[in-house]
Amino acid sequence: MTNLTVKKILCVASLGVLLVGMLSACSQSGNTTASGEYEFGRIELPVNDGSLCGGPTYIALEKGFFKEEGLDVVLTASDAEARKVGLNNGTYPLVNGDFQFFQSIENGVKIKIVDGLHNGCIKFLVRPDSTISKPEDIIGKKIAINEVGDTPHQVVSMWLEEGGVSADPTDGEVEFLPFADANLQFEALDKGEVDVVAAWDPVGSIKEQEGSAKVIFDLSKEEGFKDRFCCFLFASEKTLEAEPKKVAALIRAYHKAETWIAHNPIEAVKIIAEKNYSQIDDPGIAETLLKDYQYMDHSMEVSDDRNPKTDVEYFAEKLHNIGYLNSDPKQFADDVFVEVDLEQ
Repeated sequence: MTNLTVKKILCVASLGVLLVGMLSACSQSGNTTASGEYEFGRIELPVNDGSLCGGPTYIALEKGFFKEEGLDVVLTASDAEARKVGLNNGTYPLVNGDFQFFQSIENGVKIKIVDGLHNGCIKFLVRPDSTISKPEDIIGKKIAINEVGDTPHQVVSMWLEEGGVSADPTDGEVEFLPFADANLQFEALDKGEVDVVAAWDPVGSIKEQEGSAKVIFDLSKEEGFKDRFCCFLFASEKTLEAEPKKVAALIRAYHKAETWIAHNPIEAVKIIAEKNYSQIDDPGIAETLLKDYQYMDHSMEVSDDRNPKTDVEYFAEKLHNIGYLNSDPKQFADDVFVEVDLEQ
């Protein structure tokens, strides 16, 4: 065998080793395996509820950010209680939610908070000719909410109590009336059956744009609430302990989606509307809301000043002050917030 032949053989062998190494590295990069299977398999996320709050989830799915992280995500519809149960038993590894979950955590549901998601998405509205503008104006009035104990109810209770008005129904200063549907809330407002509606976006902004109601409180702009996370990423404690890499992959995908929305709000609205994730009759309103939510640009070397754990403690203190939480706010935040290593 000549020296030239030997060199050719060694060259081909080296190239083969290099290709095998490259393929192996790609299969371990956190995307998909060499066989095309997702590293973390099929995952259900209960976010298909029509809310704009689910924007990062919709975008992460449609732009392939979940797939890039090895996650085969399927969206399902689920109410708040089913989400809590799913988190507790590990059926759902992660959900987006707000401080409505805090009481459940205090009561023993195995959930951790792993990140902040976006700013306020709740508004209080009155009839266009109403003179109501501040808490003291609501004494003796009726407030429409979605359900007792939900986040709009908690937020309006905070606002009232801080304004010197008791939100405790037994004190008789205000009355809360639950409505299962936002349209029914505003029908009651039009008929004079209620005086104030505490509503999720986007319906509040739509009613304001129509001129059929006016906003007296905007969670994303109100002093004491603005520039703070009110919606967070909640992780199953069971999944976090057994599969921390899966949770890290989910958070990375959400970060990519948040960054994309921050840079492309118009395109995000278009995708959400075209895929029927949320009913968007006025793209301009939806775009404004996405901007008001202040999705974090995680591509920045220096991030903004918002701190998820600080905001957990802040809202825990507000809930503690009105009797919704018994825990010490700082201890609650220390116990419930987990800084996940995203490099794993």
